[in-house]
Amino acid sequence: MSLTIPSPAAGNTPSTDASSAPGDGPVPVPPRTYQVRTYGCQMNVHDSERMSGMLEAAGYVPAAGDLADVVVFNTCAVRENADNKLYGNLGMLAPVKAANPGMQIAVGGCLAQKDRDTILKKAPWVDAVFGTHNVGALPALLERARHNNEAQLEILESLDVFPSTLPTKRDSVYSGWVSISVGCNNTCTFCIVPALRGKEKDRRPGDILAEIQALVADGAIEVTLLGQNVNSYGVEFGDRQAFSKLLRACGDIPGLERVRFTSPHPAAFTDDVIDAMAETPNVMPQLHMPLQSGSDKVLKEMKRSYRSTKFLGILDKVRAKIPHAAISTDIIVGFPGETEEDFQATLDVVEKSRFATAFTFQYSKRPGTPAAELPDQLPKSVVQERFERLTALQDRIAAEENARQLGRRVEVMVTAHAGRKSEETHRLSGRAQDQRLVHFSVPDGAETPRPGDLVTVTITGAAAFHLVADPATVADFSLRRSRAGDAWDRSQADSCGAPAPGSSAGTKGVSLGMPALPVRSS
Repeated sequence: MSLTIPSPAAGNTPSTDASSAPGDGPVPVPPRTYQVRTYGCQMNVHDSERMSGMLEAAGYVPAAGDLADVVVFNTCAVRENADNKLYGNLGMLAPVKAANPGMQIAVGGCLAQKDRDTILKKAPWVDAVFGTHNVGALPALLERARHNNEAQLEILESLDVFPSTLPTKRDSVYSGWVSISVGCNNTCTFCIVPALRGKEKDRRPGDILAEIQALVADGAIEVTLLGQNVNSYGVEFGDRQAFSKLLRACGDIPGLERVRFTSPHPAAFTDDVIDAMAETPNVMPQLHMPLQSGSDKVLKEMKRSYRSTKFLGILDKVRAKIPHAAISTDIIVGFPGETEEDFQATLDVVEKSRFATAFTFQYSKRPGTPAAELPDQLPKSVVQERFERLTALQDRIAAEENARQLGRRVEVMVTAHAGRKSEETHRLSGRAQDQRLVHFSVPDGAETPRPGDLVTVTITGAAAFHLVADPATVADFSLRRSRAGDAWDRSQADSCGAPAPGSSAGTKGVSLGMPALPVRSS
């Protein structure tokens, strides 16, 4: 579906128009600036990297401050507050746009796919609306809106091009997302994603491995394989072991030190994947396995095709093969018809599972999903009380599991993201191989690592959401400078126009991205 809807906004002319005085040469026109604001899951984060890449390929540059010529909202439709957040932000931008002729606003992603022309009815100052299947249309829609002085709405019903073929501007130099599939073939009653992203489409293994090799060549040492149900990869071309084969193939890529993946589905999680994780050295000892509920009755109502016994059995198998694996999960509280007995079953499974982290959500009724029509929608007060009990339990378990890390020697990849108290503590931050967040100090006399470098430290402190390592002496602190750290140096030199140590001036590195994970479970 492709529509053009007239915009009531007038004077939408480029803010970069310039004129020259008689006798002077042409006045250079500065490039238009952009900002992409992302809501939702890792798929949206990765899509935003594509949007940024396409805008830069079209001549836009990142905005230095809060004000940009083009603001793009990449939206989520999974939870109700996503709608409220979008329209609230659009409302705040309306006077900003009115005061800045030539400014443009675009809305894409899952909420755009769902709401379509509703966005332009509620926020007629928006210039372009595009869906999940035509991310690549963004620059053309913006240009058409400017040329025609009309808002552009383009929503396709199926994928026009696999997103990974589009230009990409990644957020960090040391690690990156690699999409192996898009869409979902499951029919979970609470989830609107299949309706918005379509049926699963798998990339060919050679294309995936070529992208990973390109990232590694540019300095990345970590990749995360990304799919709506990542372990069902291969369903489109009929290979049930395609995902485990892909993991093993990643182990053969020189220079690739860390491989992660998210998110698998318990019903399709097979022993060959566990074996590949255990037997491939660069596949990290970390697993995100969504539980959603510990009640078999609720799982049935959710149309989750596994039960609690199977789920716990998967964790047992993983831990038997990978003893130090850190396992995280997703849990929904307050699904329609959930009784106190059902909720207690969830608490019981959480107690047995010993999750390192849990991303917990209160059920959100989403129009268009089967669960929205179920009877016995629970009162907010009941859901809130259960949510608080669950997060209290998980926080206790996380603190206990982190306390078990005291005295362990761990390798940490340094990130560019510092802790909230870093100015007070003078600590740097990074992720251990099992993805736990580690704040560490650099002892006097030791060299300071760069983002992308790897340090080996002993854990000296633990809290529910992070670990601490404060080496007493230089002997307790081991630094391994990496290609990713070199790439960080190059990227910083490029940003200020200076050559990096050991590099040629003007050599521009490619930015590779992976966002920071939340450190709380609620």
